[in-house]
Amino acid sequence: MSVSTKYSFALGCDHAGFKYKEAIKVYLLAEGHEVKDFGTFSEESVDYPDFVRPAAEAVGKSLADLGVVLGGSGNGEAMAANKVEGIRCALCWSEETARLAKQHNDANMLSLGERQITEELAVKIVREWINGTFEGGRHARRISMIEKTTSHQ
Repeated sequence: MSVSTKYSFALGCDHAGFKYKEAIKVYLLAEGHEVKDFGTFSEESVDYPDFVRPAAEAVGKSLADLGVVLGGSGNGEAMAANKVEGIRCALCWSEETARLAKQHNDANMLSLGERQITEELAVKIVREWINGTFEGGRHARRISMIEKTTSHQ
């Protein structure tokens, strides 16, 4: 199913997420979305915060609507992204976790682990997340609580 709303995406990864980042970029561009690629641009070993943080900052500063970060497990990438104010980055490993990340957490970023899932599943996870809708209600109250505890006032 194709998404009618077009978004701008910030992508960032380390060497262990490079291959899937490229596949996700192809998918997003084919769907008509804008992509800002913050790297890395090869499978040469790098430190993920150097690429994940700029992608998260782009989303946090509204320079991109949504973001996807990738690594071997996706754990460190999610942690790094979530240090940026305004980011709600969900580590997802299934279509269901992606759907819930949007419905219940209004995740504005996804983190994926290239060593944990197939490339086909990674694209399906991104598609499911983009197509998801935030339910609001009690979930909005909880997000507000998260934002209050993480605000850098």
